[in-house]
Amino acid sequence: MEQMLMGGIAVGWLVAGLFFFRFWHHTRDRFFLYFALSFWIESANRIGLGLLVDSSENDPVFYGIRLVSYGLILLAIWQKNRPR
Repeated sequence: MEQMLMGGIAVGWLVAGLFFFRFWHHTRDRFFLYFALSFWIESANRIGLGLLVDSSENDPVFYGIRLVSYGLILLAIWQKNRPR
């Protein structure tokens, strides 16, 4: 059951990334591209968690991937709000 829920969460992250990618395609604003990449990285992270049976969310590898994903979001927000 846990693997099935991880798959559902991964699909949700993937779909959210597709929405942001569509927004990036229309506007060519890097903000949306960074968000799409972040959601896709998080989706891959959840797929990895679901495929590895003895894995935990607290493992350093998965935590590091999540850190990179959220770092992209922070980078996107910082670049969008910095003075020109």
